[in-house]
Amino acid sequence: MNFNELYEKAKSVLNPRRLSEYAEAGGVGAAILTEAGNVYTGVCIDTSSSMGFCAEHAAAAAMITAGESRVLKMVAVDWDGSILPPCGRCREFISQLNDENFKAEVMVGEGKVVTLKELLPYDWRESQLNRTKI
Repeated sequence: MNFNELYEKAKSVLNPRRLSEYAEAGGVGAAILTEAGNVYTGVCIDTSSSMGFCAEHAAAAAMITAGESRVLKMVAVDWDGSILPPCGRCREFISQLNDENFKAEVMVGEGKVVTLKELLPYDWRESQLNRTKI
């Protein structure tokens, strides 16, 4: 599956709406392509008390629920169709689900794809392995 198809999957779950006085959902959609060739999607949930979560988290939760953890490609799409790079929390979260996820390709803009490793250049796990003292 190419990124154009994955983008369309992410865009297809967009459905911005107010859930209650304190919560909104569906303003961002995400799609994850796994090693097995499956696509998992999710939407964000935003709450007044900051207890919501990103669309990438929702897609990753669906992936884990289905018994998978290896991400090959991922993309997130804002309500207006623009591509959004994953936030730092999502980058770290996805990286910890499978040791190979650092190789995952992430669309961060139109025509711009980088690896998850490139989005986490100074990973804390590497510093644990290469401890130096000043």
